[in-house]
Amino acid sequence: MSGFVEQFGPFWGTMAVLGQILGFMIVLLLSLAFLLLMDRKVWAAVQMRKGPNTVGAFGLLQSFADFLKFVFKEIVVPAGADRTLFLLAPLITFILAFIGWAVIPAAPGWGIADLHVGVLYLLAISSLGVYGIIIGGWASNSKYPFMGALRSAAQMVSYEVSIGFVIVTVLLFAGSMNLSVIVEQQAGGFWNWNILAGHAFPWPMFLVMIPMAGVFFISALAETNRPPFDLPEAESELVAGYQVEYSSTPYLLFMIGEYLNIVLMCAMTAILFFGGWQAPFDFAPFTWVPPVFWFAIKVVFFFFMFAMVKALVPRYRYDQLMRLGWKIFLPTSLGAVAIVGAYITYGAS
Repeated sequence: MSGFVEQFGPFWGTMAVLGQILGFMIVLLLSLAFLLLMDRKVWAAVQMRKGPNTVGAFGLLQSFADFLKFVFKEIVVPAGADRTLFLLAPLITFILAFIGWAVIPAAPGWGIADLHVGVLYLLAISSLGVYGIIIGGWASNSKYPFMGALRSAAQMVSYEVSIGFVIVTVLLFAGSMNLSVIVEQQAGGFWNWNILAGHAFPWPMFLVMIPMAGVFFISALAETNRPPFDLPEAESELVAGYQVEYSSTPYLLFMIGEYLNIVLMCAMTAILFFGGWQAPFDFAPFTWVPPVFWFAIKVVFFFFMFAMVKALVPRYRYDQLMRLGWKIFLPTSLGAVAIVGAYITYGAS
């Protein structure tokens, strides 16, 4: 950002930065529209249905039709609701979901902000994301949204702990919190990606990092309230969770925020464990493909995995969800931090 200001002066530099942010948001929203269609198509295919296939060729414009439908519907605020907070909650969720993307590098130099504490920033923003849901559930002045909001808060806080410790194992290898540095250190082929930890050879650190990638992926499902951990919006129990009283544009903002967080978690999985924009092989023709395409391919693949889990795995009970987070994932990730720390201290030399 400071580079633009130095190059073009205070006014035009600021305009250039705002243009960059706006362009990034538009690309992100357009990508989200087609990823959402893919989510619905995968779910339909598993159930042997066609899925959306009417609006546009093969249903390609379905997401845009849904968007217009939500925009033009009437905003209904329940009589007993706190109007200001009720409308503020989805806005908080939406804005925080976008802000998190500021530090994600899609290719070398392709990021809004190249922060040295990028990982810390992401953890902070994802923690704040809970507030939108809590405020929405409370402001609705109804028991179902309130129950959904409480569940969501407890669930997101529980799994953030294990996500944090899993990220620490990657940070110990990288020696930096800068996401671009983490990706650059995984160059040289897929065996150098953090999931296989080829740079730790002859130490078999992949035995630690492969389970950690699994823990991160499952915790990401819980963190983003995706099936099988969609307890906050369990239709059979809570109608639609914290979104019960929402309709029209506020509901749309909640949904966009939720899916932005899902794609963010897919991007984080790619960056932390699967080499980000790095090609799987460090020779032609793989190196001819622009880095941004490798990054996009990995993000789409993990989104596909999210969609498959949604279609195949039955919902957890709430006590099972909490037990998995606190009694299995937390000790496992703590143990992994200890093992990687011991390797960095004694084995890396």
